[in-house]
Amino acid sequence: MSATLIEVAEVGRTYAMGGLFSRHRVRAVDSVSFAMETARPEIFTIIGESGSGKTTLARMILNMVAPTEGAIRFRGTDLSTIRGAEARLKFMRAVQPIFQNPFEAFNPLKRVDRYLFMTARRVAGLPEGEVEGAADTALRNVGLSLAEIRGRFPHELSGGQLQRVAIARALIPSPALIVADEPVSMIDASLRISVVNLLRRLRDEMGMSIIYITHDLATAYYISDRIIIMRKGQVVESGDARTVLDRPQHPYSIALKAAVLSPDGTNEKTEVTSHA
Repeated sequence: MSATLIEVAEVGRTYAMGGLFSRHRVRAVDSVSFAMETARPEIFTIIGESGSGKTTLARMILNMVAPTEGAIRFRGTDLSTIRGAEARLKFMRAVQPIFQNPFEAFNPLKRVDRYLFMTARRVAGLPEGEVEGAADTALRNVGLSLAEIRGRFPHELSGGQLQRVAIARALIPSPALIVADEPVSMIDASLRISVVNLLRRLRDEMGMSIIYITHDLATAYYISDRIIIMRKGQVVESGDARTVLDRPQHPYSIALKAAVLSPDGTNEKTEVTSHA
């Protein structure tokens, strides 16, 4: 098995705007590179404002969108070579997503326990006799239980509970990597820290690596091992999380940090100034 868990090598993604034959092109992601090692579980954070390219990058890592340039390799295998149902299923078992809005991740007309059972059967490939036990174990790892959520619909759970169910669903196949795209942005502020602490536990106690995508510098500072800061598709700064966020060097990173709090401690609403 490769010592490198995931390698993102000079990855880019260009979109044609205004139709297939339009000459207008937008570089959503431009020459991004980083790697995560198998032997060292970590939380690797991608920070950026809306339009920075961070979600496009996440979708490429999840093999939902193909890069226009460069390559992404998971355990040494180029994602572009993953074809066929069995190969895709193997990848899904190893790399699981957690999306931004938990209410969009579940059909409002279906009970949430069905999603857990389906993941246990189809993705994890568990025999029927182990399905409920796997769901309950995953739920207990996020502070819930199958008894609490059995038979309930999404609207019967709070946003925080539903996001924890989404995380439990991701845990069922025992993935090596979780890609969490803004997982706390749709949750009440009072509940965010519980989900953020849960991500830390997944790293520390379960040995899972996490790619955490966010615009929130506060949570990034709290849980990240390493970070990259993106602006208009490019990485403008990268390194150890505390070092970068305590002493940012790039003008955009400095402006981004300054915009978090104004001098009197209230939220600054002004737009971050663009820099070359």
